[in-house]
Amino acid sequence: MTELLARLAEPGQPETLYRALQEETQRLVGHKLFTLLYVDGADVARVWSSHPAEYPTSGRKTMGATPWGAHVLTGGKPYLGKDKAGIRWAFYDHALIESMGLGSVINLPVRYDGETIGTCNLLDAEHHYDEEKLSKIHHLAPLLIPAFLEARRK
Repeated sequence: MTELLARLAEPGQPETLYRALQEETQRLVGHKLFTLLYVDGADVARVWSSHPAEYPTSGRKTMGATPWGAHVLTGGKPYLGKDKAGIRWAFYDHALIESMGLGSVINLPVRYDGETIGTCNLLDAEHHYDEEKLSKIHHLAPLLIPAFLEARRK
């Protein structure tokens, strides 16, 4: 954690932090897709993607009133989807997700001042993620607060 905090002071923000978080989550729990999205009204806007061809940065989508949105965006709780059924329940673009060989997800809400301002998202093969892996990374989400507040101002 100390290393990640030190990265906040380095030049080239927020990309320096985004890359460091991608590397740290890979080390701690692994992932095949890593994305970061900030909340912008009813939309979420992607500011980082490990697979920009499929999930480009600056991509936007309206989340609307979905069960996933109620859980993560409104409720501020992490979402752990262990299998393809969990992916299908949460995401309308589940066909693209599955076509990439992905079948499990962790979504970490980034919370500030009582609201969710973004999410950190890790996806991998079906049954890759469990509660133990979630517990290894949930504490990293607050590191994104400064970058997401800045993104929302622009």
